[in-house]
Amino acid sequence: MRVLAALSGGVDSSVAAAVLLAEGHDVVAVTMKLWGGAQDSGCCSVGDVEDARRVAQQLGIAHHVFNFTDEFDMHVVAPYADAHAAGRTPNPCVDCNRHLKFDRLLRRADQLRFDAVATGHYAQVTADHRLLRGADASKDQSYVLYALTPAQLRRVCFPIGHLAKDEVRRRAGALGLRTAGKAESQDTCFVTASGGRVQFLGDRIDLHPGRVVDATGTEVGRVPAIELITVGQRRGLGGGARERQYAVAVDVPTRTVRVGGLDELGTARVELDDLTWTSGGAPRAGAVVTVQASAHGPALAARWDGEAVCYDRPARRPAPGQALVVYDGDEVLGGGTVR
Repeated sequence: MRVLAALSGGVDSSVAAAVLLAEGHDVVAVTMKLWGGAQDSGCCSVGDVEDARRVAQQLGIAHHVFNFTDEFDMHVVAPYADAHAAGRTPNPCVDCNRHLKFDRLLRRADQLRFDAVATGHYAQVTADHRLLRGADASKDQSYVLYALTPAQLRRVCFPIGHLAKDEVRRRAGALGLRTAGKAESQDTCFVTASGGRVQFLGDRIDLHPGRVVDATGTEVGRVPAIELITVGQRRGLGGGARERQYAVAVDVPTRTVRVGGLDELGTARVELDDLTWTSGGAPRAGAVVTVQASAHGPALAARWDGEAVCYDRPARRPAPGQALVVYDGDEVLGGGTVR
């Protein structure tokens, strides 16, 4: 099989390409240049591109760089800023996977007549093209891949999805790959550690100070930028309350954050927009499922009522704009964006 392997410059994608070669596939490496702005953390930096090039050289495979900066700005960066401007909490990794890694790159692979695209994600695709959690639960990345369609799953592979992270590093070391001991990238690649979200968003949208009020409407604090507040946030909301207070509602038009106790964050039902069913179709109404509201959050028991997720017992409400992913055991059924 002729495979286009996405090489990010990290250890996971490096070993993924090596696994493909060991299996006898015809492998060509590609690094996607996604972000052209300031950067001091995350993936896709100049150093990462050089690491990817050197790994490809060590493996004896061709390496190319594809410039997708315009698409990245359109489908990831701009929606990230727009979501914050509306008081939502976006997940740029989901959008990057949806629009860049498994859409734009797949289309380029089609043009170049590759049979498949491979990445170093910790997830698994079965022989009948179902998406499963990665074998290493602590590194599982199936959450950020829920937007993959059945058609895309027929064209992608995750060569290290069955491995534990320790084994991936061991294999990289055994092969002498320069990325074997490289630290993982955890941050949003286009937000610098030095300037953070305040600087990044302040350059793109207007940030407004806001009032923090309690359930009675009494002002209890102020925030410097309401667009940076997330439902569920506890810190930075003003002091003076005897009990811990959380942001339970963010109203950008009135520049108001309402706070309350943890019990006010509870909900029994979560409605979703932009639904994608990775499994090919929505579960039947009343189906027993588990749902996950963050990449490594707990899997909570729920039912799909045909329109929304209904928890078996009230659970903490996820922030509007975040992804809620629906599972059947280890299989990803799909998900959507919290309304």
